[in-house]
Amino acid sequence: MKKTKILLISMTALLLAACGTKKAVVQQKPMQDTKVTQPTAPAPKDNKMQSVVAMQRITDNALYQKNLVSNLTFTLNDGRKDITVPGILRMRKDEVIRLQLLIPILRSEVGRIEFTKDYVLFIDRIHKQYVKASYGEVGLLRDNGINFYSLQSLFWNQVFAPRQQRMSEADLSQFTVDESKAQGEGVITVSLKDGKMDYKWSVNPKNNLIQLTTITYNSTAHGASKFSWTYNDFRAFGSKLFPADQTLTINTPAIGQKAAKTLKANFVLDGFSDGSDWETLTQPSDKYTKVSVEDILGKLMNF
Repeated sequence: MKKTKILLISMTALLLAACGTKKAVVQQKPMQDTKVTQPTAPAPKDNKMQSVVAMQRITDNALYQKNLVSNLTFTLNDGRKDITVPGILRMRKDEVIRLQLLIPILRSEVGRIEFTKDYVLFIDRIHKQYVKASYGEVGLLRDNGINFYSLQSLFWNQVFAPRQQRMSEADLSQFTVDESKAQGEGVITVSLKDGKMDYKWSVNPKNNLIQLTTITYNSTAHGASKFSWTYNDFRAFGSKLFPADQTLTINTPAIGQKAAKTLKANFVLDGFSDGSDWETLTQPSDKYTKVSVEDILGKLMNF
């Protein structure tokens, strides 16, 4: 139980503790960028067409299934130690991503994290409390340009365009595809720049599967923070392959007195199902109390 309590604390801090920073961020005065951007010569049409064809090969690996359900072994590393608990991952495309954290052996649910199109929900079943916040209020997601659809693409092992639910052929032409290292280093690099955000996907040229997604947020005031998602152990799910081992790594720079931090979350899936017999959205019980992030962190710390 102690292990589960520590994990709940860490997960809450990882996903929601930055909620209270939104006001401070909004109040900061924008800094003028004095750099002169040099225009980039448009790529030849044949190169653009080759890039679109390469992107189509990558996007063709997307799963057909609407639902994905799997038992889960979840491990969180805060730079000092690993904490591992069992769980269940449930995803319904374009609707919800749900992580259920369980007590080892007993497999009773003690915590639930749910991502929907409009909000993030964290439920603490130990203290019968919950937090519900928009994506704009979750600093970790907001500062890395993550909304529901980009987060969904990360979990489902897909390329995505910021702020878009679907990508057309015209959208595919926005990406830069570098196949020069396909033979030597065995990787195709796909990249996209969007304001202060840099997106990069490392793709296996043999099967066009995404092996790594990296999102870098370049802040003038605080330096660069990096959000990486690694994919391994691809297994058959229907007619496609899906990664049964996924690792999220978050690197944040040192800010003032705060040291640089690295957090890792590993998801090991055991068996895939497309079962649909489960509710899409969680409605907290009337017996549960809606609290602030600070309240739920305080309760968990004192458990």
